[in-house]
Amino acid sequence: MVDPVVPGRIRPSRRGFLAASVAAAGAVAAPAANAVATPEVASPWPDGPGQHVRTQEPDRELRALLGELDAGRIEATVRRLVAFGTRHTLSSQTDPERGVGAARDWILARMRDIAATSGGAMTVQAQAFVQQPTDRIPVPTTITNAVATLRGSTAPERVYVVSGHYDSRVSDVMNATSDAPGADDDASGVAVVLELARVFASRRPEATIVFAAVAGEEQGLYGAAHMAQQFTAAGTDVQAMFTNDIVGTPTAEDGTRDPYTVRLFAEGVPSSETPAQAAIRQAVGGETDSPSRQLARFVADVASNPATGMAVRVIYRRDRYGRGGDHIPFLQRGFPAGRFTEPHENFAHQHQDVRVEAGVRYGDLVEFCDFSYIVRVAKVNAAALWSLAAAPGTPKGVVIHDERLTNATELSWRRGDEPDLAGYEVVWRPTMEPDWTHVIWVGDVIGHTVALSKDNAFFGVRAVDHAGHRSPVAFPAPLS
Repeated sequence: MVDPVVPGRIRPSRRGFLAASVAAAGAVAAPAANAVATPEVASPWPDGPGQHVRTQEPDRELRALLGELDAGRIEATVRRLVAFGTRHTLSSQTDPERGVGAARDWILARMRDIAATSGGAMTVQAQAFVQQPTDRIPVPTTITNAVATLRGSTAPERVYVVSGHYDSRVSDVMNATSDAPGADDDASGVAVVLELARVFASRRPEATIVFAAVAGEEQGLYGAAHMAQQFTAAGTDVQAMFTNDIVGTPTAEDGTRDPYTVRLFAEGVPSSETPAQAAIRQAVGGETDSPSRQLARFVADVASNPATGMAVRVIYRRDRYGRGGDHIPFLQRGFPAGRFTEPHENFAHQHQDVRVEAGVRYGDLVEFCDFSYIVRVAKVNAAALWSLAAAPGTPKGVVIHDERLTNATELSWRRGDEPDLAGYEVVWRPTMEPDWTHVIWVGDVIGHTVALSKDNAFFGVRAVDHAGHRSPVAFPAPLS
């Protein structure tokens, strides 16, 4: 039936950048006035109730926010971080001009300047701890995360995290003295985080957003692991985490360019899954329906549009071969998380010592960054974070009732407590489809039965507020 809360354009599942809208299939009432009709096509099997899923368009506040992101400020941040010479985790923490300590102090000062514009809504913390010796940490070493927290206005207990890592390295991971500019890896990600903090600070998102520049990444993801553990110990409801790592250029070492795409890596079977949960997943499916992949589908929906100028290419992997980023400690603790990274890495410059060969300079140098690209990556992050924080939280306690064998599907869930909650939508798709294809508005209820067999389709539930903001989908667990 037609969504009585937020009528709008309707579309099939996203097949690529800026998927076209299509008419509602099987609707029992007239579609919204601005629905766009297309020629009839054969319906996929199984077909059933509902409309084709709807694209969530940027709201007015998000469009204004995106317009404030500034490539010049991002460039200034990258150049300042490169100017510290090296930001290696084992470099000096007391030299005021060179090393990881100088970079740390500059980032914290920049965050405090930003927080001063927030009217008290943003606080800044130097989250320091001593990492004991490991294979890449020869002596006890203080590692410090710089963390700016913008408290949510109506749902502060719900938290979204965005990060970049400010430490750098050369090819020898233990070399703490040579110049390691780290412009792409990962001054670019830190610049995104600081620019996001700047434009969000004067706004009042409903949920809490944490902007973090973490350290110790190159030595073993230590800063991110400490932050994730702090959230776990506090029982924090982290509903999404994004790391921006190597987002500085769309140009590969062979000259291939893809300037309007960013990759988002999304894990399938959760790292935190128990053997019992794995057995259930094997029995009922849902290998591509982890919380992180539902989050990635949400990001592709809200951030692949003309307002960002980008397409989000979701990669169904935890990370690249043989490597990993700061989202992994969050995944290991059960938080939905993903990694933003450029479309093609430039291995000719990444982690390379600064040198000149045949008249060509090598190294992770600032001149290889494309700041117009980085600001578009920032827009993707902003669209995701704002849309998450403005929407109700992802539904909790969603179950599919499998205790009775019928040719219908019964779902239930716990009602959220957001003051602007309008109700819920059930989404479904044929099992061979990569994304949700159909949506059914069910209202402000805690359960619904769909006239379609649970054996033939996958189902999910998402929350909707009165302004039309939709949460990520929650995939149901079997009741029995």
